[in-house]
Amino acid sequence: MNLPPSTRPGLPDCVQGRALKADVRALSFHYGGFQALNGIDLPVVANEVTALIGPSGCGKSTLLRCFNRLHDLYPGNRYGGEIRLYPDDIDLLSPAVDPIETRLRIGMVFQKPNPFPKSVFDNVAYGLRVSGERRPRVLAERVERALRDAALWDEVKDRLDAPGTSLSGGQQQRLCIARALATEPEILLFDEPTSALDPMATANIEELITGLARSVSVLIVTHNMQQAGRVSRFTAFMYLGSVVEFGETDQVFTRPARKETENYITGRFG
Repeated sequence: MNLPPSTRPGLPDCVQGRALKADVRALSFHYGGFQALNGIDLPVVANEVTALIGPSGCGKSTLLRCFNRLHDLYPGNRYGGEIRLYPDDIDLLSPAVDPIETRLRIGMVFQKPNPFPKSVFDNVAYGLRVSGERRPRVLAERVERALRDAALWDEVKDRLDAPGTSLSGGQQQRLCIARALATEPEILLFDEPTSALDPMATANIEELITGLARSVSVLIVTHNMQQAGRVSRFTAFMYLGSVVEFGETDQVFTRPARKETENYITGRFG
């Protein structure tokens, strides 16, 4: 889907005139009485990978979970500000927006592979069935497409009835990616998706993420600076619940504008 270029005042120069898939504006978030996010502004460029980096506890995963309203699952949490999703131009945080529909449109892959205690086929078909799809032919076609897009089809096509938990760690993570892809999401969220994987599986997932960005916008949380450099076009450095610096990844890593960013990237803290 073609999106018009954004010319909103206040956007960083590196994204002016680029098509945005989402736009985070003055986002705050509270866990009960604790404020975890404070005035976040973050553009999400369409069909690009944006990395979120920063020390543990700075709010990266909290920000990620705001996009698909996972915080709604727990009482006492509250949002402020907006996350605009385009081209609909809706606020994902609005009470009028159904969180279930949001999670179908915005997929998420977690730090550790978490296949459901179901077959490979049923893992991938899960979101489709939640959305009301029951036609066997359509389910079969969508499951195969998602497994192909996750570079897993050739490895599992002869054992679709096998438990998802019977796959290797790297295969399980690609199964979780296929599960997220099956509902044809507009944004994919990755929360340290390779931290529990070996180097070969990590390389496979990174290659997959790079390829996925041709058709879906990607946000990835990572503590691995090399990984952020390899897979992302844009990077946001977060510290103490705020975005300290945002820019093209090459610029952020080689010519950071803020001292805090330089200190983190060079290992002086965090």
